[in-house]
Amino acid sequence: MEGIVVRRVIPSDNSCLFNAVGYAMDHDKNKAYELRQVIAGTVASDPEKYNEAFLGKPNGEYCNWIRDSEKWGGAIELSILADYYGREIAAYDIQTMRCDLYGQDRKYSERAMLIYDGLHYDALAMSPFEGAPEEFDQTIFAVQKDRTIGPVEGHALNLVKEQQRKRSYTDTANFTLRCGVCQIGVIGQKEAVEHAQTTGHVNFQEYR
Repeated sequence: MEGIVVRRVIPSDNSCLFNAVGYAMDHDKNKAYELRQVIAGTVASDPEKYNEAFLGKPNGEYCNWIRDSEKWGGAIELSILADYYGREIAAYDIQTMRCDLYGQDRKYSERAMLIYDGLHYDALAMSPFEGAPEEFDQTIFAVQKDRTIGPVEGHALNLVKEQQRKRSYTDTANFTLRCGVCQIGVIGQKEAVEHAQTTGHVNFQEYR
């Protein structure tokens, strides 16, 4: 397919990972509730695999935690969702330009792509031309014999490089944020999370 790889922006509502996966897999940006249930169900069904050492908290506690729409997902959730959909999930990190591939060991025949800026996940899609409507997006790509997705992979990496050049990422240890609700300044992800937990405010803007 000829076209360009584009970044499809997912709302910043603490469920961006789930909704980005939902868009990449199902063209649906409102899958967070459903996918959180899927993850909780998967984890609850296999307490030996998903033990406290693996999850960082007891199995039951994790299941309640991941169902909470305020909680963020990460690597554990992506690996479970790759298996749920039976497709690889490639997550490109803008700051490091690293690509983490989930479900790789299963030799799935298709792959979807996400992009991560240190705080937020968006979906990557192949669009026939700049500005084309989202219904024309291709978000699932066949994995070739060499375990790449062909030229699309190069296009995706170029997009990530371009975003990195524009510094479209957040250095989560040292960035400064201002709360969009009460205008208080915080430094780093830890302080932002603490502020969000104390106040319920989740609308942060980066400022320098």
